[in-house]
Amino acid sequence: MKFNKLSQLALISAIGLLVSTLLAGCYLITVDYLFVAASEGAAAGSPGEIYAYAIDGQSGAIRTVLPPVLTGGTQPVSMALTSDNANLYVANQGNNSVVHFAIAYRGQLTQKDTVTLPTTPVSVMVNSSNTYLYVISGTSSATLTEYSLSNGAIGSVVATQQLTVPGYPSDTIIPTGINVLGAGYNSDTITSNGSGTALYVTAYDESAYNPGGSTTSNANPGWIFGFAVGTNGALSSVAGSPWQAGVKPSAVTSDPTGRFVYVTDFASNDLIGYGVLSTHVLNFLINGPFKTGNEPTAITIDPRGIYMYVSNSLDNTVSAYTIALPTGTPSTVVNSTSSSGNVTDTDPVAIAVDPALGRFVYTANHLGNTISGFELNPNTGAIDSTLATPYPTGVTPNAIVVVPHGNQATQSITP
Repeated sequence: MKFNKLSQLALISAIGLLVSTLLAGCYLITVDYLFVAASEGAAAGSPGEIYAYAIDGQSGAIRTVLPPVLTGGTQPVSMALTSDNANLYVANQGNNSVVHFAIAYRGQLTQKDTVTLPTTPVSVMVNSSNTYLYVISGTSSATLTEYSLSNGAIGSVVATQQLTVPGYPSDTIIPTGINVLGAGYNSDTITSNGSGTALYVTAYDESAYNPGGSTTSNANPGWIFGFAVGTNGALSSVAGSPWQAGVKPSAVTSDPTGRFVYVTDFASNDLIGYGVLSTHVLNFLINGPFKTGNEPTAITIDPRGIYMYVSNSLDNTVSAYTIALPTGTPSTVVNSTSSSGNVTDTDPVAIAVDPALGRFVYTANHLGNTISGFELNPNTGAIDSTLATPYPTGVTPNAIVVVPHGNQATQSITP
């Protein structure tokens, strides 16, 4: 009898999880729920689905816990959580929608409300106060839209901003990522409704960087835009914004203290670091940029703020770094095989660290139709593959998020 790849992966995953269960004393301890956004099938117009998994706290192995839930559209590309882990938002490119789901105690998802954008959504993010939802959208122009949130429900548009490069107002700007600073370094300036913080959006100038096509501009290609959040959600550009961000920035994140921002450059295979001033102005970290694998696509930082992980789509690897807390400088971590690359399945495009223990790292592998799992050494930051990885999921997964289960504590760092 012949099995396709999905069947083989499912069988291997099941056997590996059974072995881990026996070794762990015949029971599993669920510490987190992992959600992956993918498509139901490979055909055009196939509906998007969210796949739910339980993470075993001892081995890091994952198992399916619930049937897939429709995303409310097609081509899901991004997901975001509220800080209380009670709400999930999914951006669907096929119908330009952002759909809100409530998360129950055991990971059950219930669809709530939906908003439709005039342009294609690229990435979504929620502020730490859970009062605003931010969406970047556009395939030929870049728009930042801010929606009000009330107990998770998506309200009206509060503000919008068009992203343009100074001196090149007619250039085509392609947005790629968004990050909102948490209530860390500048917590004394952040109010309960979220004003006083800042958010950063990465984008590249397609008029200046267009492999395989023509260019019409001599502008710097890569940029990161900064916006301060004022009273009632008003958005204003941070002084000096935008700042250069390599050639083709692909993802952006910040450490839990809000002191450092990091951007991956897909075209240059670099990690670019910035220090965040009290005015939200960004300054380049010294000694940067820092090398990644080939074609980095996503970035995440562990809950303690001391380790950082980058997925590299061309290498099919994860790069690991330690973060020097006084300076924010990342240093490459070498794993147990004396390598700086940790192998995933094909084309990792999204990455996350479990928040409950901060001991496991997972990637969504776009062309592999799988999830790769790694166990994180809390003393060194090195990662090694979990049992039975990779795990099967839907078709062309693009986004991954993890929420702690029940009363599991979330790891954190004190600024």
